[in-house]
Amino acid sequence: MKRRDPPKVPCKIEMDIDYISNLPEHITDKILSCLSLRDAVRTSILSKKWRYKWFSLPNLVFDNQSLLISSQDQQLIRNKLINIVDHVLLLHSGPIQKFKLSHRDLQGVYDIDRWILFLSRGSMKEFILEIWKGHRYKLPASLYFCQKLIHLEIFNCLLKPPSTFSGFKNLKSLDLQHITMDQDVFDKMISSCTLLERLTLMNFDGFSKLNIHAPYLLFFDIGGVFEDVYFNTTNNLAIVSIGLYATAGYDQNLPLGTPGNMIKFFAPLPRIQRLEVQSFFLKYLAAGKVPERLPTPCIELNYLSLRINFCDRAESLAALCILQSSPNLQELEILARPDEQAAEGIDARLSEEYLRNCPFNQLQLVKIVGISCARQELNFVNFLLTNSPVLEKMTIKPVSANGGCELLKELLRFRRASVLAEIIYLDP
Repeated sequence: MKRRDPPKVPCKIEMDIDYISNLPEHITDKILSCLSLRDAVRTSILSKKWRYKWFSLPNLVFDNQSLLISSQDQQLIRNKLINIVDHVLLLHSGPIQKFKLSHRDLQGVYDIDRWILFLSRGSMKEFILEIWKGHRYKLPASLYFCQKLIHLEIFNCLLKPPSTFSGFKNLKSLDLQHITMDQDVFDKMISSCTLLERLTLMNFDGFSKLNIHAPYLLFFDIGGVFEDVYFNTTNNLAIVSIGLYATAGYDQNLPLGTPGNMIKFFAPLPRIQRLEVQSFFLKYLAAGKVPERLPTPCIELNYLSLRINFCDRAESLAALCILQSSPNLQELEILARPDEQAAEGIDARLSEEYLRNCPFNQLQLVKIVGISCARQELNFVNFLLTNSPVLEKMTIKPVSANGGCELLKELLRFRRASVLAEIIYLDP
């Protein structure tokens, strides 16, 4: 009998599942949003379904990380940069929510004008332009028509809006650094951005008076050379960091009968919670009459940082005024300017003021940096220790190691109102 082969059983073919191509859209969008533009474009080789996904990226960031252009020829770099941006904008589909252009070799690129014109026709909400080299770039008029903007960040640019410009009605965050603009342009821009919550100003030219009219402003960070600062309708302002880079530029001798800068500065800030007084701004606050306490205390102020010259009597009095007007202060940072010496004939002693009974019932953390063990500095440390019943830690870092042992001996002798207070000495 002829042997028969067993019947053939149809084999089951298992197909590999393409998990990458079948990811939910919200997952692919999340993945693309976490990648640099360069890597997002590379995902087009994953599969057919991924080939065009990056076309609809809502956030376009052109910076050193996403544009790795290796060349020593500056003209070649600019040409490649222009080609990349042109290519992405040409292929892009869908709304552009964020556009950032920041490259270390970005200079002399006049194509920025037409890119901004293209973006102004959409619904862009965030625009960041950083020109790291060359002269300040004049922003085109088309930028001022981007009325959907919520965040605007400009570096090394000239701002000269058209006469019809009436502000960015939806803008909540404005960051201007190394910019040039006229005084009236600055005043109008700030007051017309009625929803502004965050304002950063660093190194500016063309205006010297800071007129801040912003009813919803919460955060204000400024550093530069200016003559005066006026807050108007800023009752919600909670965080302020302000530095005056030079003592010249404002009148320290105010006319008789006018309130000093101290009262003028704090009166419109009833809800301030964090204050950083940097560079020489304490000298500005010390101009005019400095009261023992502010007429209205800073009830909500819980963090204070002061840059001070202890050899300047006026600055020391200004610092004391702020401290004695902050009953709920919890954290204090003092940054001394030891490089400045008291002028000959100026009495910098404030022993009586330091020893005045002024309890800091909420103060827990103190950090003092840059002191040189001068008597007025040690008096200030003693003043804090004897008036802080809940102090937990005081960190002291002198400007140099000279006299470190003597400073430690002095600190050990000081009476402490808090039995839990720990003094930490850091080597410079």
